[in-house]
Amino acid sequence: MTSLVIAEHDNASIKPATLNTVTAAAAMGAEVHVLVAGHNAGAAAAAAAQIAGVSKVIHADGATLEAGLAENVAAQVLAIASNYTHILFPATAAGKNVAPRVAAKLDVGQISDITKVDSPDTFERPIYAGNAIATVQSSDAVKVITVRTTGFDAASATGGSAAVETVAAATDSGKSSFVGREVTKNDRPELTAAKIIVSGGRALGSSEKFDEVMIPLADKLGAAIGASRAAVDAGYAANDLQVGQTGKIVAPQLYVACGISGAIQHLAGMKDSKVIVAINKDPEAPIFSVADFGLEADLFVAVPELVAAL
Repeated sequence: MTSLVIAEHDNASIKPATLNTVTAAAAMGAEVHVLVAGHNAGAAAAAAAQIAGVSKVIHADGATLEAGLAENVAAQVLAIASNYTHILFPATAAGKNVAPRVAAKLDVGQISDITKVDSPDTFERPIYAGNAIATVQSSDAVKVITVRTTGFDAASATGGSAAVETVAAATDSGKSSFVGREVTKNDRPELTAAKIIVSGGRALGSSEKFDEVMIPLADKLGAAIGASRAAVDAGYAANDLQVGQTGKIVAPQLYVACGISGAIQHLAGMKDSKVIVAINKDPEAPIFSVADFGLEADLFVAVPELVAAL
């Protein structure tokens, strides 16, 4: 029994989501291999070989894999899939793009968004916006799985000494082509990897107030900035800052929710945070039900006072 983790990388380094997925693969009690599919990605393959718990890195290098097109990456996975009992992807945008293609081609059911491994064929995953946990058992010969990374601790990025095996890159599928990529540059930590997140809600009232209140707090804490769906829909914050079931799932060490009522959709995206602080003037706000520390106060008074105290 051997598990294959599909690494997320930028052809130079391994992205943090891969480390959580390795932990999930190791929980199967199986040997763990990692596939690094890219172009001129030798550095990423070497980094994958250092991950604790990984016994082999499979490095597929070719121009067809440089952009990470889902069709080509799926073809690469399928080329070696027969060697594995479990194929795991991080439940990120990239992982969700490739995993269904692999599952369909293998004619197996995909097991999505797992948060716990009960046994090699039984897994737990949240349903109903995290209000219930389903236990799923699969009898498929090959199990294609996406891993909710917040459900597993990250494997150590150092300490491993896996062998690196080079395989031929899959040929171009011809079904898609890479045109370009516009990458948003941000001096703040990436939202899904940040240890501290401060989030603002609709109560901030405008994009100007959102920036005026949230940016100084984030600067003081060295935090990433998030937002509720209501704040994003109202135009106060960019779409890529949305935390929640239809946004990004986060689990930082500290989550500070300012003016967020705590709709189920939002709670599903942040309730696994280690420490949750809520600032809201409504004592009945649902956010207080999951908060470790709650402050019933006007955020326009409380947050500046907090910034001054920091």
